[in-house]
Amino acid sequence: MADTASSNLPSTSRLKAILAKLDGSPSGYRDVFTRLYAASATAEAEASDKRRAAGRALGPLDGRIVSIKDLFDVEGEVTLAGGLPGEDDKPAVEDADVVSDLCKSGAVIVGKTNMTEYAFSGLGLNPHYGTPANSRDPRRIPGGSSSGSAISVALDLADLAIGSDTGGSVRIPAALNGLVGFKPSQNRISRRGVFPLSFTLDCVGFIAKDLPIICAAYDVLANDDGSPMAPPEAIRCGVPRGFLFSGMDAHVGHAFAKALHGLEQQGHVVSDVDLDGILTKPFELQAKGTLVAAEAAYFHTDRMDDPSRFDPFVLSRLRKGQALDAATYVGILQQRAALMPRLDAAIAELDILIMPTVPVVAPLFSELEGEGAMDRANALLLRNPSVFNFFDLPAISLPIETDDGAGAVGCMIVGRRGEDRRLMSIAEAFRSQVKYLAR
Repeated sequence: MADTASSNLPSTSRLKAILAKLDGSPSGYRDVFTRLYAASATAEAEASDKRRAAGRALGPLDGRIVSIKDLFDVEGEVTLAGGLPGEDDKPAVEDADVVSDLCKSGAVIVGKTNMTEYAFSGLGLNPHYGTPANSRDPRRIPGGSSSGSAISVALDLADLAIGSDTGGSVRIPAALNGLVGFKPSQNRISRRGVFPLSFTLDCVGFIAKDLPIICAAYDVLANDDGSPMAPPEAIRCGVPRGFLFSGMDAHVGHAFAKALHGLEQQGHVVSDVDLDGILTKPFELQAKGTLVAAEAAYFHTDRMDDPSRFDPFVLSRLRKGQALDAATYVGILQQRAALMPRLDAAIAELDILIMPTVPVVAPLFSELEGEGAMDRANALLLRNPSVFNFFDLPAISLPIETDDGAGAVGCMIVGRRGEDRRLMSIAEAFRSQVKYLAR
């Protein structure tokens, strides 16, 4: 399958091939896209080709085929966010800032991608619009909540996907499908016009097959005036063994060990660090309920008057948010603010933290059957990524090459606070140097 992201073909040719592929599919990939913009995308691609031929390209995203998660407002459309529209849901009066900036950059927006209902699960399931299968193994889940985002890239239906990440919603499906997923620091990219899940933790992120296009998108969309930061020759990598490594399957453990060995062979400094005293705090503080659930319940209060509209799994999680008392909610926020500088200090002498993005390969759909199975799988997939949403540190999931065919594995590297560009430079150095971090 051709990689559209690396092709030198004109945008119109690449878009035509994508639309033909969609038309030629028995399903039309309806479980990947909730809306297609064939006419406007064709016009955008033609305009881009003319600019490029005249030497007037608008920048690195000009002519790139981009999908957007169906929680970004597009003027004149109801933003579904993976849910069923209600009588009170009105069309957006203007584009989200991200959509507007993409258009100004010359990006070709091919369509809106499917997602978990209201972005509130890491599994990627959607009973309303279908669930895209994992790109490596159709028996397995895609991961979520940016499920269609990841699959649009994995199937070469887009060069770049713009998603959201509140607890891992970009990094989880990227890891489970052998892609790159980047969660920047929270306020780097505007959330204006983005359907909210958590006011405290929501973040706009990216999925692609390789890092350079993500770096280009970050340059276009991010509120970050810092210059690129070259990584040191010997990168100091802290491995937080302990809680975040529990429940890891043998396949992930084997692949991750090879990746660490590759880093050491390149002269990078890899050392175990004991951070469990801090990294377990988000789970201890939120034992009665989470910030995400409480804030999502607030946002969906009126919708929950009609529970028939909801995915039962998502609704059950929202109900838990309704049950969180105000004092506990405020306490979580206050203790989070106190913990963030503690983690900053604990990793100040490291360049990155490194660990598996998720500790298992993508679960089989059949493994989600039975009482409590979905809750357990969801909690395990969200566990590692969600820690760094809580602490608001930038994080990138890189695909690890595997040699046993048992499924895609992601390696997550986490940067220091505010060092998004430096983290991207480190990620690119790893991918150019180390065999077991897939290129």
